Amino acid sequence: MKSVIITGATRGIGLALARFYADKGYCLMLNGGHNEEALSAVEKELSTKTQVITCLGSVAEEKTAAIIVQKTLDTFGQIDLLINNAGIAHIGLLSDMSSEEWHTLMGTNLDAVFYMSKAVIPHMVHRHSGKILNVSSVWGEVGASCEAAYSASKGAVNSLTKALAKELAPSHISVNGVSFGVIDTDMNRCFDEEERASLAEEIPYGRFASPEEAAAFCYQITESPEYLTGQIIRFDGGWI
Repeated sequence: MKSVIITGATRGIGLALARFYADKGYCLMLNGGHNEEALSAVEKELSTKTQVITCLGSVAEEKTAAIIVQKTLDTFGQIDLLINNAGIAHIGLLSDMSSEEWHTLMGTNLDAVFYMSKAVIPHMVHRHSGKILNVSSVWGEVGASCEAAYSASKGAVNSLTKALAKELAPSHISVNGVSFGVIDTDMNRCFDEEERASLAEEIPYGRFASPEEAAAFCYQITESPEYLTGQIIRFDGGWI
């Protein structure tokens, strides 16, 4: 059986990913940053379908990444797929953002991708096999007013994805990113009903995507031939 590590797996896209890959028969290592109760609930739900292990802790810390990878190897013996999904947003003027808020966002959105990838690469290189998928955003491509830091973090993830793909291709390791538009998750619950309706009108499909649609698209990418690598693939209903 294949195994997958999913960070930020307690809600939103991460939770949908965990459920989707469980249905496809993957063994799961699920990470959550802070909510132990939510992580336990996901483990209990999905353990009826497949083998599930968890690790609570911030992947913005290198030690957490090392623990996740080692526990996965000790339990499953191999890591076929890493999905770097953990992420947070920050809405507001850059001039009003504190240094602490900046470093917290960059730690979760960018440093975590570095730490998790660095921890899993030696195993994948040894096997000459593996895939990494980084969850990104259209704002990493075009930028968003009042989301400058978030846009910067996702832009960096996109560049890291493209460069790392070239670095790892000789070892038959694929690295891709998915650039999401508006997904109907808690991250977008900051908008009131009027704002949500106005935003939906900007999208040619006239609605937000569901987390389940997002997960299904990620699965299609990760099940593609290994020759697909170094790509940032947009999923936004024609919005951008």
